[in-house]
Amino acid sequence: MIEWIYFFDLCGTAVFALSGALAAGKHKMDPFGVIVLASVTAIGGGSIRDALIGSTPVFWISNPSYVVVILATVIACFILVRKPHKLPKLTLPIADAFGLALFTVIGAEKALQLGLSGMSAVILGLITGVGGGIIRDLLCQQVPMVLRTEIYATASIVGGICYTLSIKVGMDSTYALFLAMFSTLIIRLSAIRWHLSLPAFDLKTKGH
Repeated sequence: MIEWIYFFDLCGTAVFALSGALAAGKHKMDPFGVIVLASVTAIGGGSIRDALIGSTPVFWISNPSYVVVILATVIACFILVRKPHKLPKLTLPIADAFGLALFTVIGAEKALQLGLSGMSAVILGLITGVGGGIIRDLLCQQVPMVLRTEIYATASIVGGICYTLSIKVGMDSTYALFLAMFSTLIIRLSAIRWHLSLPAFDLKTKGH
């Protein structure tokens, strides 16, 4: 199980790094900007999680493999993706959806390993899943996706609940991991495909 968690953690790092690199390309950033945006997207959420639970040094400092994966992803993006604005429109959202699914489960699993409550596991899964994307969007001067009406945080919360409940009822941890990732991914991809969204809070005031 530990091997699966570590494998998916590295996969999620690569996927979110790609998401950040593509976002940097769309905003025409220089190579340093691409590396920064890819890095904060990939390790931002996990860094916030580790800081909250007092797990220091944070994961990417104690294990440089994450930094290596980020740099390798950025280099591959430079070589293979010459012009991000010419990529299919859904490339970035789909890459982000896979990263969300992977990191949600990673965050929830780390919380449960520390003996934290199920609610804490869901919240830390959410922070791990959306934290890097929030930083990415803010650096790109956009309203973070998690604060829009898109079904994004909801997918992460459902995945975190699914994983936590599965572990609590005694399901094999590997099956629970795949079930939770699939749940998160299918909700997020369905929202992208059919443009599903939550109702917006529209506070209208009368003019004077």
